[in-house]
Amino acid sequence: MSKLRDIRVLTTAAMLVAISIVLGFFKIPITQLIEIRFSFLANAMAGALFGPFVGGLVGALSDLGGYLIKPTGPYFPGFTLTAAVGGVIAGLTLYGHKPSLIRCFFCEFLRMTIANILLNGIFLSMLYGRGFVAVVTSRILKQLVMLPVQTLMLFAAMQLLVHFKRASLVGGSRI
Repeated sequence: MSKLRDIRVLTTAAMLVAISIVLGFFKIPITQLIEIRFSFLANAMAGALFGPFVGGLVGALSDLGGYLIKPTGPYFPGFTLTAAVGGVIAGLTLYGHKPSLIRCFFCEFLRMTIANILLNGIFLSMLYGRGFVAVVTSRILKQLVMLPVQTLMLFAAMQLLVHFKRASLVGGSRI
């Protein structure tokens, strides 16, 4: 929490919130159920740079900001919680560690399992009155397809982050 008193951390986190919101508007549809989205990258960057607390905060604020700018149905706080949990997981798995493909895979596997499958499965079954098992089964296949894609995207983004850190373009972090 004391990191938020550092102006570089605060401004970088705010920029990552804005980037995440903008990236949330872009998607590449593969099928009706599967699409490549990019907003998870900014949330993971926040966790990797500043730890789980800031990662979770960036995730929650980017979900709220994205909803305020372009609402897609009624607001449900569970999805904000899911976004925050994704940032926390990124912070716990990436913060203070040299980025590797295995670490990025582990981060994405945990994020997809806990946030995307379990939490979103619970929230979607609550919202739409469908059975949890039915919702989760359809989501598992999508996540299995997306796991290698998002792992590679995260790894590439983390490599860029290391180069930015070396060039002193990103401060206040432990990468």
